[in-house]
Amino acid sequence: MTSDLSQWTAEQLAAAYASGDLSPVDATKAALQAIDAHDDLRAFAYVDREGALNQAVLSEQRWADGRALGPLDGVPASIKDLFPARGLPTLRGSRRTDPAQPWDADSPAAATLRTNGLVLLGKTTTSELGWKGVTDNLIDGITRNPWDPTLTAGGSSGGSGVAVRAGMGAVSVATDAAGSVRIPAAFCGVVGFKPTHGRIPMHPPSVLGTLAHAGPMARSVADVAALTDLLAARDHRDPSWTPAIGDPVDPVRIAFSPALGRVTVQPEIAALVAGTVAALAGTGLHIEEVDPDFPDPASAFDVLWSVGVAHIVRRYGGTAPLDPGLQRLIERGARHSTADYLDAQSALAALGVAMGEFHTRFDVLITPTMPIEPFAAGHDVPPGSGLTDWPQWTPFTYPFNMSRQPALSVPIGLTSRGLPAGIQIAGPRYADSTVLAVGALIEKLRPALAYPQEDA
Repeated sequence: MTSDLSQWTAEQLAAAYASGDLSPVDATKAALQAIDAHDDLRAFAYVDREGALNQAVLSEQRWADGRALGPLDGVPASIKDLFPARGLPTLRGSRRTDPAQPWDADSPAAATLRTNGLVLLGKTTTSELGWKGVTDNLIDGITRNPWDPTLTAGGSSGGSGVAVRAGMGAVSVATDAAGSVRIPAAFCGVVGFKPTHGRIPMHPPSVLGTLAHAGPMARSVADVAALTDLLAARDHRDPSWTPAIGDPVDPVRIAFSPALGRVTVQPEIAALVAGTVAALAGTGLHIEEVDPDFPDPASAFDVLWSVGVAHIVRRYGGTAPLDPGLQRLIERGARHSTADYLDAQSALAALGVAMGEFHTRFDVLITPTMPIEPFAAGHDVPPGSGLTDWPQWTPFTYPFNMSRQPALSVPIGLTSRGLPAGIQIAGPRYADSTVLAVGALIEKLRPALAYPQEDA
């Protein structure tokens, strides 16, 4: 175990609190020190230093009295600046939001963190209104990769990915409507989970409908699973909420699709993923290389995304400047007709049916999380790639938002440039436990990445 408290997992911290070997105050101070040390990475939109330390003192007393509020009481945590949180600003990375709005309501995710005693450090950065797969906005600037600050951290939950990797809290809660948890998880070398749609309640509801999920990020699969269990508590404000799932399937039938039949994957990433799958096969699991063979959903996703995001921006009104790429997306969304949108909804439903049938034969599907390494920060697409839109370089993530099924990204190693790569495990709807179980096995086979500044 590293001597750097900021790199301890939530599970390690809670065990030390229970034994009396460590105080939540110490862990919170270590997280705040990491925030100060890595300010250049722009992981946080807002830090509540005084409030966090006060929460840590209360948690310390609860542990001393034997009345901890839950298994993660006192664990330093953050929440993406798309979630309302009482007492904290919710600007969503946009000048179109009102900085004077009342900060008197908790989203279900924020309420869960408080109810269970986690120490809320503050709000992590997002792209403007969460619209793209990298993280920069006109308020907070560019969020940078902790492995190499010249590169992107991914997005739109890049702030959460950076915070967890660089020790600015053990866990974070973010959103994922097209890969926004899994993209930065892969680029930053952490674990990110998008549960089955509806498992974690959300409020206010998203106009992106069933694309929108909430999900945890952490440095271990165990921490992600523990936080998912807490976040999945029922909240009457979300009519899509679904109850907790059961035990993992055993034995597990695994499908491996190295490219979904159409994606070009960088050779080093492909090799790391294939090596991990080979190691899984070495444990005796049945693995078959097969593509799910669904039609390319890119055009349907573009309709759903551009129309939905355009509606989000219209709700805010105002004339303050927008991210230029966001402005172009809005204009594209305005050109789509009602018939286009209904056709896209039909394609979304068909994808869900196709994946449902696929999972009658396979319990999980394994793919790369990202086909590329992190690229230069401040760009929406890799410079010189010829790509025009961010979903073009995220082909493994958004299909599983459309199908509403759980998908987990786990780090599996570093490329020759010292940059993280991730593997994605997707399962049928409500098979969250099976997905997490396979992820935990992969984590044992491919131990968590040691952050360069971590003590040996």
